[in-house]
Amino acid sequence: METLGIGTRIKHSEYGQGIICAIGIEFYSISFFEGGLREVERNSGDMEIIEKVETGMMVSLEEVEAVFDKLLHKYTDVTEPTPIADRWRGGLLVLEPKDENLQVKEIPIDTFFHKIVMVRDRLRVLEQNINSHKSLSDDEKVHMQQYVTRIYGSLTTFNVLFKHKEDQFVGEKGA
Repeated sequence: METLGIGTRIKHSEYGQGIICAIGIEFYSISFFEGGLREVERNSGDMEIIEKVETGMMVSLEEVEAVFDKLLHKYTDVTEPTPIADRWRGGLLVLEPKDENLQVKEIPIDTFFHKIVMVRDRLRVLEQNINSHKSLSDDEKVHMQQYVTRIYGSLTTFNVLFKHKEDQFVGEKGA
């Protein structure tokens, strides 16, 4: 079997998708998205090459980490923790219906905030999928991207919950 380079993306029949992080004499050290770091025999027939990197390339640990981080964000729902603003931590969202005969609904703000963050993160994945879609024309991508941008704009009301400005929703600027 040919020698695969560091950074090569593979799919293993047992461990799923991963990236080769180190090359040994008999084994590859592979970081699997869901299975962690494992050593797999170099001549294992259990691997399918997804994206090959030539062996002549020298890659630093920082470059491998950057590639791994990019792939995690591109192909999974893994995200960095997003903190809620301190003033809302442990608070309660109270929904009080106009009809006094109906019960008040109370939701912990932390739970509500987590749902908002999940919506934001899934919109980001949708955005990436639109932009990298092979079958869509550039005009179709722009058209779909405009809808996503409008959705972000509709969600800016919830920005008050975010601790950091860079985590907030951003719609169309100046629109």
